[in-house]
Amino acid sequence: MKDLIIDYLKILSCEKKITMYGFVLMPNHLHFIWQQHILNGKESPQGSFMKYTAHRFLEILEAENKLHLYKVNAANKKHEIWQRDSLGVEIYSRGVAQQKLDYIPVRPVIRAGMGIL
Repeated sequence: MKDLIIDYLKILSCEKKITMYGFVLMPNHLHFIWQQHILNGKESPQGSFMKYTAHRFLEILEAENKLHLYKVNAANKKHEIWQRDSLGVEIYSRGVAQQKLDYIPVRPVIRAGMGIL
């Protein structure tokens, strides 16, 4: 699934909807340091990212017969991929940006990427 995430981030970056400064993908969560520039249609780049990747993940999980692992008991959906209300923190200075980049975990075994797209 990491390739799907990285590919969509590249699309958003190439379309100038975001500037990616750093990221790390871990088994159960991810960290991005990015700047969102313009809407992707009617959605924010973050909303677009979450919607697109969730739909693609569901397709893949269904093909692998693993969709049941993400089933939820909710009135508005059958499955949940992304945690609701993901934490977004505004970075207001270069110093804070550097602090966040330094914080991003560096674990070579599970680290998928870090750098500028």
